[in-house]
Amino acid sequence: MKKVFVVMIALLTMVAFASSVMAQAPAKPAEPAKAAEPAKSAVPAEKAKADKPKAEKKAAPSKFMGAVAGYEAGKMIKVKGKDKEMSFDVTGDTKVTGEVKDGAKVTVTYKKDGDKMVATAIAVPAAKKAAEKKATEKKAAEKKPAAEPAKPAAPAAPEKK
Repeated sequence: MKKVFVVMIALLTMVAFASSVMAQAPAKPAEPAKAAEPAKSAVPAEKAKADKPKAEKKAAPSKFMGAVAGYEAGKMIKVKGKDKEMSFDVTGDTKVTGEVKDGAKVTVTYKKDGDKMVATAIAVPAAKKAAEKKATEKKAAEKKPAAEPAKPAAPAAPEKK
């Protein structure tokens, strides 16, 4: 009986020490925890996808049409529309097509950068140039002599009976 009692005490001592060691050791992730990790990484990926369209909406360029009220090349442009007047910053990256001058009708493509409007493109329509080209062609056509009128046909030969 003494041997059984010694073995029982030894086992209880081992269990006591083992449980204290288990309580102090950091928990290792089990298989279900590893499966949960991809789910956690998928959630930020979904958030990133959800944030992307929002960022695109903010970066989407807008357009404003009107007459030039003031222009400083490489610095700024003021455009007076039907209802309001807007000012835009002009940078070295701004694409300018046509000749920008006071009073010219322009279309400004811009993006909002904080509280500033930055022009990405300034387009001056070439409608006047096209009208001038048609007028020039019309004048040139008037100067050319008209084709000679058709000569009357020779009299037909009398019919034989």
